[in-house]
Amino acid sequence: MRIAQSDRVREIVRLEYVAKAKANGQKRFTVSARDVLHRAEADPDFPRARTPLICTVLQSKKLLDESGLEIERIDGPPSRQSRKVVVHYAFRHEPVQPVALPENSSAMVVETPEQRAFRLTEKIRGLMKEEIAAHGGGENYLRWVRGEDKEVA
Repeated sequence: MRIAQSDRVREIVRLEYVAKAKANGQKRFTVSARDVLHRAEADPDFPRARTPLICTVLQSKKLLDESGLEIERIDGPPSRQSRKVVVHYAFRHEPVQPVALPENSSAMVVETPEQRAFRLTEKIRGLMKEEIAAHGGGENYLRWVRGEDKEVA
């Protein structure tokens, strides 16, 4: 069975870069599109001159999610499609915080930062709804806040 080109590139990145960085205890590492291209082209089945494919895979959500990475920055030309592209990665470490359940429950639940942010913002959503309605809508409320509507203030 023949492996897809993008899967082959992801495999190279995971084996040659991600695994080595983890083994060395690194939190950050870099990957050069030129180096990945040379490694991929060492395989006789891999077509030549696939720089755009390499660059796309290096920046792909699939690679980031499968390997637990995030991109810190990308060096190279603005097109981000060149052999000169260097991607700087960091391992994602999502701190997990135990949080008590709100409804008189003593059980603890594990919550990611995204879940916590959503839970907290949902609590404040709509707080200004009544105040804005009292001024006749958002536009009138903003006029009142800016002091443009002297009569209402």
